[in-house]
Amino acid sequence: MRESLWKSVLSVRQNSPLVHNITNYVVMNNTANALLAVGASPIMAHAHPEIEEMVSICGVTVINIGTLDEYWIESMYKAAAKAQELGKPWILDPVGAGASNLRNTTVAQLLKYKPTVIRGNASEIMALANAGGKTKGVDSLHQSTEAIDAAKWLNENTGTVVCISGATDVVIFGNQKILIDNGHVMMTKVTGLGCTATSLIGAFVAGQPENAFEATAAAMALLGVAGEIATAQSNGPGSLQMNLLDKLYNITEEEFNKHIKVSQENGKTVSI
Repeated sequence: MRESLWKSVLSVRQNSPLVHNITNYVVMNNTANALLAVGASPIMAHAHPEIEEMVSICGVTVINIGTLDEYWIESMYKAAAKAQELGKPWILDPVGAGASNLRNTTVAQLLKYKPTVIRGNASEIMALANAGGKTKGVDSLHQSTEAIDAAKWLNENTGTVVCISGATDVVIFGNQKILIDNGHVMMTKVTGLGCTATSLIGAFVAGQPENAFEATAAAMALLGVAGEIATAQSNGPGSLQMNLLDKLYNITEEEFNKHIKVSQENGKTVSI
């Protein structure tokens, strides 16, 4: 699996997929820079008159509900509907799901357009599945492994790949599950790295939409490994943000293979 995950990293670098983002004000710059660092090409656009054209020309659309108002919500619905109509992949980041009725009704409507991948923290995934999880705004009050049943329910009822990010990143599709134990707690002190993860998933899925499960795992592994290496080179969140971008840009196969901690379950557990 290490080899196939690294091939996904190289594929993004070589093919530079165009990634359409409807994301929030807080992370727009960070997300665009991270996409550029891994080799993708970002577009941030939510204006109604151009939204369907953007979906048409891009390899994937990423919808992040971090900044919500009536105009943006309509942009999200238009984009998701167009992606579904064209059979193009689209990724949902349900930021703060469970925190307000507005967020809950918005993600409920978006789920009707069958996202290719959902990436959220444990509280957000549990809120989407009405599993009784509590939320603290955009922060999770649960461990990622606590949301596995909710993720399985989402997968069974929507057909989407579900990624629960946390100390252990969990990617679920059918009876398959990939666990990734990379990253560092200091990464939680840099704003929007969860949102960045979602956009990177978009870039990786654009290159292999037929295998969104493994593409999602590759994106999460890259961010986790790069974050781990960058943390060791940093004095705090400020330098981590800078060093992370550099590492996403220049990480080598040797570094990736040396640090990656991943395991896969297909009915039985196989350590890799």
